[in-house]
Amino acid sequence: MDCNTHEISIVLTDDDHIRELNNRFRQIDAPTNVLAFPMQEGEFGDISPGLLGDIVISCETAGKEADTAGITLEERMSQLLIHGTLHLVGYDHETGETDARAMEDKSLELLRVIEKNPALSAF
Repeated sequence: MDCNTHEISIVLTDDDHIRELNNRFRQIDAPTNVLAFPMQEGEFGDISPGLLGDIVISCETAGKEADTAGITLEERMSQLLIHGTLHLVGYDHETGETDARAMEDKSLELLRVIEKNPALSAF
């Protein structure tokens, strides 16, 4: 994949909005921390070949999770951004233990590149 020709749209929102999206697209009527919407899949996947997709992050949930984990909001946002991006390029932790491990390994690899905290976990 050529990083110079692919784009990601990032939306930062609150729990009410991400709950609406989660309910509409996943039939889960609850807020979540991050949603990823791939744009290169399905019937219209070839319309914008340079657009990988959209990542929506709830700042409200991210803040709560950062507090609980004892990390900064910026560190939590890095974790969520990496997680969403990996979903856009085909990783899926919900398809089995092997896939979950592969996603976690790649998440840690990327976190080590962008975050100074060596103790920061993948997710």
